[in-house]
Amino acid sequence: MKPASLSDIKKEIAHLDPGELAALCLRIAKYKKENKELLSYLLFELSDENNFILGVKSETDLLFEEINYSNLYYAKKGIRKALRHVNKNIRYSGIAATQAELLIYFCQKLKATGIHLEKSVSLNNIYLAQLKKINKTIEGMHEDLQFDFKKELKALE
Repeated sequence: MKPASLSDIKKEIAHLDPGELAALCLRIAKYKKENKELLSYLLFELSDENNFILGVKSETDLLFEEINYSNLYYAKKGIRKALRHVNKNIRYSGIAATQAELLIYFCQKLKATGIHLEKSVSLNNIYLAQLKKINKTIEGMHEDLQFDFKKELKALE
């Protein structure tokens, strides 16, 4: 089955009454955890972005606490898991300031682990890629926000 285009889906949704639309949303949420998480964000977290950011930061803290630092291989796996978590929540939000703040927080946590990033090529590449993402996100922001985030970015570099 070939999925319909987004514009076709949008047109069809416009013809539905609110009860049918709610039933479709619940049915979509049943099938994947990410769909349910996105729907939860849109319903409950969208109005309070600061609280959402604090929640993601605390979950990221827990993920960094669970990392096994005794072996670099396990540390890399745990760091990638934390990065996937951060990126997933950034996709839910879609706000540039949230993306910059969460990625800066991730990089700060990564530096605070005490792992020498220079010794691991893959971890160093992960770190540098996040710095590039942060820089690109900051460039598209308002000048006042750029100044604040660039100060934090300078501290990471």
